[in-house]
Amino acid sequence: MGKSGKKRISFDEYYSTVFESRWPSIREALRRSPRYYPLPTPTPEDENREYYLDEASYRTALQLQPQDGNSVLDMCAAPGGKSLSLLKSFPGIRLTSNEWSSARRARLKRVLEEHLTPAEYSGVKVSGYDARTWFRYEKAAYDYILLDVPCSSERHILNSPKHLQTWSPARSTHLAIQAFIILASALEVIKPGGILLYSTCALSPLENDGVIEKLYKKRPARFELQPACLSFGEKTRYGWQVLPDNSDGRGPMYLALIKRSDT
Repeated sequence: MGKSGKKRISFDEYYSTVFESRWPSIREALRRSPRYYPLPTPTPEDENREYYLDEASYRTALQLQPQDGNSVLDMCAAPGGKSLSLLKSFPGIRLTSNEWSSARRARLKRVLEEHLTPAEYSGVKVSGYDARTWFRYEKAAYDYILLDVPCSSERHILNSPKHLQTWSPARSTHLAIQAFIILASALEVIKPGGILLYSTCALSPLENDGVIEKLYKKRPARFELQPACLSFGEKTRYGWQVLPDNSDGRGPMYLALIKRSDT
């Protein structure tokens, strides 16, 4: 029972209402290890320095497609896998890799230093702005923004008895509100005509299509959606979602491509 005397809804009950009969297969897939993708090492001899991340995360980052010389912001970058994916795939970009938390920013720096060559790392700027209020410091400043917001990360919760015990639906509601605030900030920070990639590793629709739907309500004239599609996963109302039960263990991952209006 909760403090109000009402029965507390469980994690399984909540996601059973979201995915209905599909939830058991999704749940079972989440309990298994994700399908990892190895990023190239700094040199062939550095096999012990391979960086592994969910292949859905890697393929999502590549949806941005920046060109040489473009300015790119990874707005919530820790632990650093998507920044590495961009740098390895588009070596000519000018990347700012941002993380507000000092502890997570220290980890981000370690990851970049360990998995990039000195030449690659020298072209990266690591910053510590609060993504929610970045628009106060810079506006219309980047050609591309990768925005992988803090999210529910249900795979982690399901495999952590401690976090599963303390979970409540309020967690997703809070994170969805925060995600919208960060997305609205990013929409001011990107240049007119620039492309913003919004992504999460959440299952909750509140944090995925729900955030884009809110953007339509609050900023209808400021953006237009662009087609987003991976070779695995499925289309949603506003974007694309990868669920591990039908994607060989990849995901969860959600993405939506947003182009800022020229005005």
